[in-house]
Amino acid sequence: MMTASFPFLRSSIAATTPPPAALIVDLFGTQALSIAHELGMLGFVFMTTSAWFLSLPFFYPFMDKPMIDAHVYNHERLRIPGCSPVRFEDTIQVFVLNQEDVYDSFEAFARELGTADGILSNTWQDLEPITLKALTQSGTLGERKANQVPIYPIGPLTRNGEPNLESEVLKWLDRQPDESVIYVSFGSGGTLRVEQIIELAWGLELSQQRFVWVIRPPEGTDFMGTFFTAGIGSKDDSSPEYLPEGFIERTREVGFVVPMWGPQAEILSHKSVKGFMTHGGWNSSLESIVNGVAMVMWPLYAEQKMNATVLTEEVGVAVRVRTEGVVGREEIERKVRMIMEDEEGREIRERIKEIKISGEKAVDKGGSSYDSLACVASECDIFRRRRDEEC
Repeated sequence: MMTASFPFLRSSIAATTPPPAALIVDLFGTQALSIAHELGMLGFVFMTTSAWFLSLPFFYPFMDKPMIDAHVYNHERLRIPGCSPVRFEDTIQVFVLNQEDVYDSFEAFARELGTADGILSNTWQDLEPITLKALTQSGTLGERKANQVPIYPIGPLTRNGEPNLESEVLKWLDRQPDESVIYVSFGSGGTLRVEQIIELAWGLELSQQRFVWVIRPPEGTDFMGTFFTAGIGSKDDSSPEYLPEGFIERTREVGFVVPMWGPQAEILSHKSVKGFMTHGGWNSSLESIVNGVAMVMWPLYAEQKMNATVLTEEVGVAVRVRTEGVVGREEIERKVRMIMEDEEGREIRERIKEIKISGEKAVDKGGSSYDSLACVASECDIFRRRRDEEC
């Protein structure tokens, strides 16, 4: 779909007067960088991932076969200069699938990334200081010739919650005590198997915590079961048959089940929400951080295991469930209680408030992300004036 759109993109830009100074694409649109350069524009990539994930395509051109084989077959850690090593159990699907066409696609992405005039990263200095140093400073990954692409940390960029007087889930949240609810959602495409949904339901019930659960029908064994059908054919099922018998009735006073989709930004910004059980997608993680909501990380696919490692082990704003096999109700109950009320989770709850403030400072005038984005604007302005003079 992206490739098919490129001719229309080229003709649309070519017809624009005055021509834009820059084209910004995401990680699925890096092939369009060549269009930007062909039409006399700057080309930027907006990475909606962690900086740690960004280090992988930057380092990929320097990985030799023995290094990849040691990671894939012997499960040795992938050591990226200046960054935390990547454990095999946290690795991305490129190395799990171990297929030639997957490697070819990732190699093409890494090569195209290296042609960008800059990379806008949805992170900020205080969130990933070690990785950003490795990406930008000499003596580490940043000094390698193929990677002389400026990195601009401009986050946290998230969607703000907007008041919605018609939302039933928000009305329900209005009736709950402050910081008393855990929100459960596995993203636009994340799904669980039937047996896992049953354990999750029992875990939530046993925790005796108030909850909002955005639930999707089980899709076999594929964690990405609804990724390409998100938002299509939403089901209005007030009592799904795959939940334990009597679950809805027993939890009616403390729980609210939302079929298929919920207004996540609005839920996370609500004063009654204290915790978030999440698949750990980077956008969801940042939405939780900017609202000061501690997380239970339950990674499913893509780079989510890397995100879980960053946020639990380095940043300290989350706990993580064991994701091999079916996660039992006892572990779910324990992790929910830890985030919501136990003394064991107090440090995490305090830490998320600190990181929330740090993110606010980063995007305020004079903050690190504000200055970084101002630098991008300046580069575009200089480029545009120079191009106009040449014309």
